[in-house]
Amino acid sequence: MSTALNHVPPPGAPIVAGPAPGEQQLWSCYHDPSGFVRENLAPEEIACVFASGEGTLWVDIDTRRPEETKLLKTIFNFHPLAREDALNPQSRVKLEEFATYLVLIVRTVAFAEETEDPYDLETVNITFFLGKNYVVTVHGADTAPVRSTAELLRRKPELAKYGPARLMHAIVDVAIDAYFPIIDKLDEFMDGLEERVFADFDQGALRDVFAVKRLVLTLRRHLAPQRDAFNILTNRPSSLLTPETQVYFRDIHDHVLRIHESLETYRDLLSSTMDSYLTQVSNRLGLTTKGLSVVATISLPFVVVSGMWGMNFQNIPLSSHPHGFTILVVSQLALGLILLAALRWRKIL
Repeated sequence: MSTALNHVPPPGAPIVAGPAPGEQQLWSCYHDPSGFVRENLAPEEIACVFASGEGTLWVDIDTRRPEETKLLKTIFNFHPLAREDALNPQSRVKLEEFATYLVLIVRTVAFAEETEDPYDLETVNITFFLGKNYVVTVHGADTAPVRSTAELLRRKPELAKYGPARLMHAIVDVAIDAYFPIIDKLDEFMDGLEERVFADFDQGALRDVFAVKRLVLTLRRHLAPQRDAFNILTNRPSSLLTPETQVYFRDIHDHVLRIHESLETYRDLLSSTMDSYLTQVSNRLGLTTKGLSVVATISLPFVVVSGMWGMNFQNIPLSSHPHGFTILVVSQLALGLILLAALRWRKIL
C-alpha cells in the first residue's frame, strides 16, 4: 500500500465519521481488503487507491463544486463524453460500457416541498461510474439515496466487502424506491376520486384529474428509459458485474416494471374517469335542458294567448264576459298540458 495510506487506523479502532455526502467537503469512503475503513480521503490518497485496484472506494462528487468535478479527469480520466453527461443535470437515463468502467445514469424523484402544487415533482440525476475497485457518484443536488446509503455503510461496513457493484446497487435501490411514496399517494387519490366524481360531483375533481394525469405522464417519461437500462444491466454479461450481483439488479428491474405497470393502470383509470366525468356533465346538462323544455312547453300557450288577447282591438272575444279571465287561464293551462302530453306520447320529452 502506498505511504499515503499508512495512517489507516489499527484493527479494532472505531470508524471516525467525517462530514456526510452533500456537506462542504469532498466525501469519500475506502474499505481496504483487510477491513480498515477510511472516510474523506485527500485527492492524493484517492489517486493511490484508484491505482492500486484493491479494496472498495466510493467517491461522491457534487457538480456544484468545480474543485470536485476536476477529479473526474485528473484522477479517474473518464471519457470526455461521459464527464459531459455526468455534469449535465438534463442528461437522459442510460447505461454505457467503456473499456474499464460502466456509466449508469438514474433519475430519482420526490415531491417538491417549496411549491403550492401538491403534485409537483423535483428530479435529480445520479451518475454512477463503476470500476474494478471503485464507484463514483456524481449529482448536482443533495440526494437522499446517496446520503442514506452512506449512513447505512457506516452502520454496516461489511456492505463494502461485496465490492463496488453491490454498493452501487444499494444506492440505486434507494433511488428507485423513492417512486413508491408517490405511487402510494396516487393510490390515495384514486381511492377518493370515484366518490368525488360520481357521488359528490365535485367540480374541482376535473382539475385534480388533469394534474395527476400530468404527474403520471411525467413519471412514465422518467421511468421508461430506466426500465431499458436495467434490462441491459441485468442481462448483458460484464466483467464488472458477476451473475450473483446481477441478481440484485434484477430485483430493481422488477421494481421498475411494477411501478411502470401501476402508472399504466393509473393512466387508463384517469382517462376513463375523465370520460365518465364529461359524460356525467353532459347528462346533467341534458336533464337541465329537459326541465327547461317542460317549462317552456307549459308557458307557450300563456305567451300566445296572452299576446292575442292583449292586442289593442275592439270586440275581442270574452272581453266583456264576467268570467273571461278564468276561462282564458284554464284554457292556457289545458293547452300546455295537452302539448306536454303530446310530446311525451311522441317520446320527445
